[in-house]
Amino acid sequence: MLKSSAHYILSAEKLVKTFGGLTAVSDFSFKLKKREILGLIGPNGAGKTTVFNLLTGILKLDSGRFLFDEENLAGKSPHTISNKGLVRTFQNIRLMPGMTVRENLLPAFHDKLNYSLLGALIHSSSFNRQEIHINEQIDTVLTTLGIFEYADTIATDLPYGTQRRVEIARALCLDPQTMLLDEPTAGLNPSEIDDIIRLIRYLWQDREISLIVIEHNMRLIMNICERIIVINEGKLIAEGSSEEIQNNSEVARVYLGERTVANVVGA
Repeated sequence: MLKSSAHYILSAEKLVKTFGGLTAVSDFSFKLKKREILGLIGPNGAGKTTVFNLLTGILKLDSGRFLFDEENLAGKSPHTISNKGLVRTFQNIRLMPGMTVRENLLPAFHDKLNYSLLGALIHSSSFNRQEIHINEQIDTVLTTLGIFEYADTIATDLPYGTQRRVEIARALCLDPQTMLLDEPTAGLNPSEIDDIIRLIRYLWQDREISLIVIEHNMRLIMNICERIIVINEGKLIAEGSSEEIQNNSEVARVYLGERTVANVVGA
């Protein structure tokens, strides 16, 4: 059994998830260190996003458990898990259409509000103080991520790369200890990818957030991740540094066919 340790923020043990007769995740175990950027890679359909869905309570485990900050969160609701400080973004951006950037971030503060319904209706002094404080926090996050100018713009009208930053901003408003990023550069152009890389480094270095990144962009994974784990058919097949993964024959066989990871990185 995995044992809790102050050195690790997240420990997953023998995660299993099946859909009918298909095993999406099978005895999958790993650990995430505090203030680590961990890459999670594998071919399409390998089970990467399913792992994220299990860790954030979107899907229920068939068996296994995971400890977050020394607490077993297996079976907990997504709401409970995010409140503990384990949050995620999605491969397909999930912003609320017809709402501004600011309005998309407001739900992140729902649990921090303690005024009554009546207070909201009459705009009590408590309501006003909390609303001002929340909007100041939103302004700070938007400014930090370089998107304050879009605060009152309809979020889904923004360029795709900016929408991606809005989604990360919403996750950041939850004050996470750990953030799971599901293909944060999907659909972005090279300039936007560079922006996301800088943002990931900011989350890691300045905000001291532990990160797990799912990506098909091998340059990003190899350049920013301290450690990489590889999943195929729901099973862990390799773990190590970028150099170790590049030279792993099993990874090359199942993930890239006849090509090697090193060739892709150097392409």
